[in-house]
Amino acid sequence: MGGGGDQGGRESRVRVDLTAVVIAMRDGEPHVLTVANDGASGVALPFGPLQAGHPTLQTGLRRWVEDLTHRKLGYVEQLYTFADHAPFQPNADHGADHQTISIAYLALAASPEDSATLQGRWRRWYGFFPWEDRRGGGPAARAHLLERLFAWAEAQRDAGDADCVERVRLAFGADGAAWDEERALERYEMLYEADLAPEAALDLGLEPSAAANGMPGLPMFADHRRILATAISRLRAKIKYRPVLFELMPAAFTLTNLQRTAEALSGVPLHKQNFRRLVAQQGLVEDTGAMATGTGGRPAKLVRFRREVTVERPAPGVRLRATRRGSYP
Repeated sequence: MGGGGDQGGRESRVRVDLTAVVIAMRDGEPHVLTVANDGASGVALPFGPLQAGHPTLQTGLRRWVEDLTHRKLGYVEQLYTFADHAPFQPNADHGADHQTISIAYLALAASPEDSATLQGRWRRWYGFFPWEDRRGGGPAARAHLLERLFAWAEAQRDAGDADCVERVRLAFGADGAAWDEERALERYEMLYEADLAPEAALDLGLEPSAAANGMPGLPMFADHRRILATAISRLRAKIKYRPVLFELMPAAFTLTNLQRTAEALSGVPLHKQNFRRLVAQQGLVEDTGAMATGTGGRPAKLVRFRREVTVERPAPGVRLRATRRGSYP
């Protein structure tokens, strides 16, 4: 897609991409589907130019991703439309104004298998955002990350941004502030703003600083890590009021597996009895009559999602409440 020149004589070129954030649980951890990116900086989410021929954008995305993964997608929703300038391209015509519009979608796939024909690789989403996983008390690199962020924030405060230090404290749950797992996007954007995300330099055609390269978390191509952070925030919020958690579960599962999946997605540990009480009160599952074996202890009941719940109440989700061991000092 393209456009005419502007009043200054610069040509405006706009590319519209569909970008898919495909999430699945593998070995008890949330994974995202990534693809090779022809040597460009960072791994990429599946993406491609918008093409004619499908009745809706979502239909086109489903067919395209299912061709890529050879699996039917479950839940799909539009995430956001991102309209940032394209990353620096050394061979591009810099007399033109290049812009990429990415229409991003979140898609959930249940129990993906490795396949010789799969054109992509499943990667742990905490590989890109290790500071988001609080189940074990937080990543070892957290202190270093906060040290860099607070140094930047204090410099910003000295330059006139009086609220910057407080923004860091609240976003990252530091110095006694409560942690909010839904603020994953805000935390990434703060690292980007502070030039502590390598993408901030790469988007300008520059080499990332030593400080940015020393930060935990794998960089991604273009704005794909921002898109993935948006998906994480959206999914963490959504599981509290919609039954999307069950889109990532097999047909039959134990309550322990359900809790571990909720913990893995939210990044916080949950109280076992409170979680089970909530699931029972919401009427989210029903017994299958079968038992799980090989659990390492007593056989556990296998349950399944009770789909009638979606018409019985307006918000049948799993309202998470972290245990104290999930809080940072």
